[in-house]
Amino acid sequence: MQNSRVTDGDSNKRKWASFISDITIPPVIAVLMFSLINYSLLRGLAFVAVTCITTLFAAIVPLSMLLLWETRTKAKIDLDVPARTERGRPLLFACTSYLIGTAALVVAHAPLLTTVLMFGYFAGTLCLFFINLYWKISIHTMGIAGPMTVLIFVFGYWGVLLGLLLPPVIWSRVYLKKHTVAQAITGAVLGFVLTAVALSLLLLYAPLNASV
Repeated sequence: MQNSRVTDGDSNKRKWASFISDITIPPVIAVLMFSLINYSLLRGLAFVAVTCITTLFAAIVPLSMLLLWETRTKAKIDLDVPARTERGRPLLFACTSYLIGTAALVVAHAPLLTTVLMFGYFAGTLCLFFINLYWKISIHTMGIAGPMTVLIFVFGYWGVLLGLLLPPVIWSRVYLKKHTVAQAITGAVLGFVLTAVALSLLLLYAPLNASV
C-alpha cells in the first residue's frame, strides 16, 4: 500500500512537471512577451501586423521546423530534444527564423524595441548554440528570464510576475531529469544578462527623440 502511494505521488509530480514544462516552452513565452510589448507601443492594424510577424517568426516557424525535423529523424516526437548532441540543428533553425523575422520587422517599420528584441532572440540562440557544444543549459529558464527582464524594462515591477514562473520551471526541468540545478540556473542567468546588455545598448544608441 505504501509503495502504491509513493508511486501515485511520483506519477502526480511527473504530470505536474510535464505540464509546467509544456506550457512554458520558449515560443509560448515569446508570443506573450511580444504581444504585450507590441500592444504597449502600437494600436489597430499596426499592432495586428507586427504581432503577426513576431508570432510567425518567434514561434510558428521555429516550432514547425522542429516538428518537421523530429518527424523525419525520429519515431517519437519530443519537443524537449533531450540529447545535447541533437539540439544543434534545431537551434540553428530557430536562429534562421529569428534573423528573417528581424529583417521582416525592419521592412515593416516595426518599433525599434520589437526589432531589437527579435534580433536579441537570434543572438541569444546563437550564443546558446555554441554553449550547447559543450554543456546543455536550460532553454526553458533562459526563455523566461529574458522576457521577464524585458517586461520589467517596459512595465516596471509588473514584469516580475513572469519571474514567478522561474522556481516551478526550474523544479520541473530538474525533476524530469532534463537538466541539473546548475544548468537550469545558468540558463536563467544567461537569459537575464544577455537581455540586460541588449536593452542597455538600445538605450545607449537609440536616438533620444525616437520612440522605442
